[in-house]
Amino acid sequence: MRSFFLSSNLIIILGNFGFGIDEHIDLGMRYDNTTGIFGMDFYVILGRAGARVAERRARTGRVGKFQRVTKAEAKQWFIDTQGGTILN
Repeated sequence: MRSFFLSSNLIIILGNFGFGIDEHIDLGMRYDNTTGIFGMDFYVILGRAGARVAERRARTGRVGKFQRVTKAEAKQWFIDTQGGTILN
């Protein structure tokens, strides 16, 4: 099992973050000769229920201050659910 590290400057104010992996076999997938080895980029967007209010077409509204995911909450989510470590 590979451990996950995420730099704190990769998490933006709204709680979104992105990371990349060099080899897809790091995810636990089997190696296939026809495919070869390839990397992937991931971008995680965290949000609470009700965020669609700002994006819908009719009757749009604003997402409140306490409804948004903060940078600290995104860090805590990464540590709790993914078992990762925040660097810096």
